Amino acid sequence: MQFCDECGSMMHADGDTWVCRSCGYEELRDSASEGAMTTTEGQEDDDVVDMSEVEDTEIGPTTDARCPNPDCDGERARYEMKQIRAADESETRFFTCVECGKKWREDDN
Repeated sequence: MQFCDECGSMMHADGDTWVCRSCGYEELRDSASEGAMTTTEGQEDDDVVDMSEVEDTEIGPTTDARCPNPDCDGERARYEMKQIRAADESETRFFTCVECGKKWREDDN
């Protein structure tokens, strides 16, 4: 993967040139440095994981949370917490309703 020296965006290969789609910066490709790059070319991710027979307790923690889907009366949700903002701010909580699968998030404001 190559990143733009001007704006930091990911660059895309266009023949023998790297092109930034954000700012238009161009740079010649270097086959020696590209040999060390990891690509997703030729990788397949078609494996479907069957979770139908997995116990809820094995999937992750749940908590009391009212589902925001108006068509669902679910009051339990799986949750996960991630630090997606600045380190001095609280984590964001991501929920998935165990009844309907609706996903939502909560931030401390």
